[in-house]
Amino acid sequence: MIDYMNDNLLRKYAKLAVKVGANIQPEQLLVISAEVRDYKFVKMCIEEAYKAKASEVMVNWSYEDLTLLNFINCSTEILSEIPDYVYDKQKYVQDKGCAFLHIVSDTPDLLAGIDPEKIMASQIAAMKKMKPLKNYTMANHGQWSIIALPSLAWAKKVFPDKTDEEAVEALWDAILMSVRINEENDPVLEWQKHNEKLRKYCDILNEYNFEKLHFESTTGTDLYVGLVKNHLWEGGSGVTTKGIVFNPNMPTEEVFTMPDKNNVSGKVVATKPLSYGGKLIDNFWLKFEDGKVVNHGAEKEVETLTNLLDTDEGSRRIGEVALISYNSPISLSNILFYNTLFDENASCHLALGQAYPDNIKGGTTMSEEQLSEAGANSSMNHVDFMFGSKDMKITGIKANGEEVLVFEEGNFVF
Repeated sequence: MIDYMNDNLLRKYAKLAVKVGANIQPEQLLVISAEVRDYKFVKMCIEEAYKAKASEVMVNWSYEDLTLLNFINCSTEILSEIPDYVYDKQKYVQDKGCAFLHIVSDTPDLLAGIDPEKIMASQIAAMKKMKPLKNYTMANHGQWSIIALPSLAWAKKVFPDKTDEEAVEALWDAILMSVRINEENDPVLEWQKHNEKLRKYCDILNEYNFEKLHFESTTGTDLYVGLVKNHLWEGGSGVTTKGIVFNPNMPTEEVFTMPDKNNVSGKVVATKPLSYGGKLIDNFWLKFEDGKVVNHGAEKEVETLTNLLDTDEGSRRIGEVALISYNSPISLSNILFYNTLFDENASCHLALGQAYPDNIKGGTTMSEEQLSEAGANSSMNHVDFMFGSKDMKITGIKANGEEVLVFEEGNFVF
């Protein structure tokens, strides 16, 4: 059994997060977001950042208990007030060309008993306030990375039949496996190899230059997803507009590109729950016509799903399509993490909402109007949901009508 208080193991993770995830550069500001419970690991990340010659490290602390108590006791009006200093601070660090490192250890259904209308009002207010600054990360003007640490509440949600200690250790096992860390290896080297593998899939898909993809599964999914002209497949590491390589998500197993917001049709059935706004939406489906969700249903939290879709016009359209082999490590672990960072890397997924500008040639220099004309979706949201399965079949369709098998029995055929 791994000793998770072993500083050497945690130090490996901190170094990986700072050097490969955010890839902090000399004289660059690093902004870390984390829960107060994770202060020990955060300190290690700060130390690693300064070893890498960061100019400064700032930490934005959060506290789940306060979040929950605020939602229980505060009015919707107060929860929807986003002070100017929140915006000003974000603008300040982005103007300085910062890198972001987000360390998540959220309780999946923290807000399960809260009125979804109150949650949605708070989220919409925050998204509207911060929308002018969103492009910094969406268009990769600076590095950003998301990693995870276990918390007791999260661990017990994933492993309810284990003792508290066993559950936390099991979640540690799963997290470290997913980010390719063990006591003997060099995870930095492992990630270099992993990024190269994902890049090969991107190269093949970019060479095919499909017009659309057809997804079929016995779960009930029968969906056509059109792709924008001059789309680009990406996966693993990203590159900022200044040429700095970083890893946005750790773990990651996906390759992804930009759908045409007006060219999606058919039905998609989710294969994993979606944790959104402190709620768990389960057993849900969406029906698309001309790119837009025209009908939907869910066994659990359908009101939350409706609120998500009604956030803005773009929330009923998709901004990302991602392919992940069923035989990927996270999928084969057979663990339902109740956390999108992990579950999205166990399954093919779509994202409701905003598209990534770097998924189309020249996209990072296009205006919002130019991106929209090219078929890129715009929204305050970008919410991934999983629909992959072990029998997923994906057919790529070229502009000339030629069909090419991409997935069979849930996995890449090349």
